[in-house]
Amino acid sequence: MYVRDAKNREEVWLLDHIEAMGLDETAFRSRDYVVAVDERSGEKAGFGRIRIHRGDDAGAADACELTSIGVLEGWREQGVGAHVVERLVEYAGDEGFETVYALTGEGAYLARFGFRRIDESQLPESLQDRLEAKREGVDPDAVPLAVEVDRFRVPERLREAFKRAPEGREEPSTDETAEDFGIDSESATYKYDTGR
Repeated sequence: MYVRDAKNREEVWLLDHIEAMGLDETAFRSRDYVVAVDERSGEKAGFGRIRIHRGDDAGAADACELTSIGVLEGWREQGVGAHVVERLVEYAGDEGFETVYALTGEGAYLARFGFRRIDESQLPESLQDRLEAKREGVDPDAVPLAVEVDRFRVPERLREAFKRAPEGREEPSTDETAEDFGIDSESATYKYDTGR
């Protein structure tokens, strides 16, 4: 099992799973995502996104948001989400961010890694409107959370579970279909308009 950058051809797969899980797809760009993959079978197990919010010209700072974390049903409780989150926080640190924010109603999960709830007034300006939009849209219970990049930790039990993640799983089919590339095989049209 490993986590890698998403590929452009995975846009349809990502959009399908984001929609099925009721996650946020605002300003979707596949290049912002990472995907957890079983190296033996090639099966995708989970995904997540880091979203950079640019400050304004008046000097407001850029902010980094962790969002749209999803783990497929058969892969849950195996450390997949933890490693997706870890990779995204590493990317944020590589981009020079000291703090990563999350706006979610699932704060207990992220607390395992050192995320803590913060007051809304502590959110960077670029994330305050985003919090309201999430509450009005996909996550009415969203609250602001934050973790300093250097304080982020993956619990050892999740790290070990990730190493053993594919154990006991049936071998999935690795055959690619037209659907994998966004083509509706019945009408030979593209399933999603990616704006290109």
